[in-house]
Amino acid sequence: MPDFSRLRPHSSQGWLAWVLLAFILFFSVASDQFLSVQNLLDLAESYAVTGIFALGLFVVLVTGGIDISFAAVASVVQYLIASLFVQFQFDNAALSILLAIVCGTTFGVINALLITSLRVVSIIITISMQSLLFGLLMWVTGGKSLYSLPDWWITLRSVLPFTWQGNSFQIGLPLITMLVIAGLTALLLNKTNLGRQLYAVGGDAESARRIGIRVGLIHVFAYGWLGAMAAIGGLVQVYRMGEVVPNALVGGELDVLAATVLGGASLMGGKGTVSGTLMGVFLIAILKNGLNLIGVSNYFMNIVVGGVIMVAIAVTHYKKRKETDVSFV
Repeated sequence: MPDFSRLRPHSSQGWLAWVLLAFILFFSVASDQFLSVQNLLDLAESYAVTGIFALGLFVVLVTGGIDISFAAVASVVQYLIASLFVQFQFDNAALSILLAIVCGTTFGVINALLITSLRVVSIIITISMQSLLFGLLMWVTGGKSLYSLPDWWITLRSVLPFTWQGNSFQIGLPLITMLVIAGLTALLLNKTNLGRQLYAVGGDAESARRIGIRVGLIHVFAYGWLGAMAAIGGLVQVYRMGEVVPNALVGGELDVLAATVLGGASLMGGKGTVSGTLMGVFLIAILKNGLNLIGVSNYFMNIVVGGVIMVAIAVTHYKKRKETDVSFV
């Protein structure tokens, strides 16, 4: 008899991979459009921004923190760069991107400094920052969208064109950007001393402090990293849509947080992988895309996605309790 025990997953990422495969097979049977090359490319491009945000948030979650303000930061950065062009015809691509990253990083650092200096729970500070930034943006702009943008920002570029069965396709800049950021994040967390310190702080901040890790600086780096990813994600979103809409990103934070937690990151810190985070992003993407293709109502779609997230979190916490259960009863 064949031994199937080797196929049994031994990690949350392994289970997630099986769940992904199951949904891919189901939607492939339910809709002949699902596995088309164009649909899969569109799917990946559509969720590239979510992936960039999730990779930034993942680094914060590793340290045991949480940040809800990244979408508001991205929106403010978008409008700032667009306004410089509209008001002053500032059209330097490299300097604009650098300025965006600096602004995003600054907002992240401010969050970290407020959290560490006031010793307030991170979710309280970041929700306050989200409300403050988004409120200021809508008040100053009056909710007005900007359509006059520099060519370097909205001109679609052919990055990796290829041919499949006689048809031409291309892997676009948003997906390439997300994959590059994923590689850099994996390198940071797995191959550097700083990455080990990030995990150590998330595992036990007090123990990390006792062995000489500067916990405050680690938090500053983590939140600054998310701020930079928020800025990059904001720029990529405008590249895809060709316009700056002040309220386009705010409200999607739950999908990003859910994808990160689905990928195996713990809200308590110290756990998770980059590959798991990407799988979490694409699980939500596949669910929403597949349900839409088979004609499921948007309202019911949210029920299904929410149910999958709840089950995944419940299984993860059950496994964690079993691992830490040392009772003799």
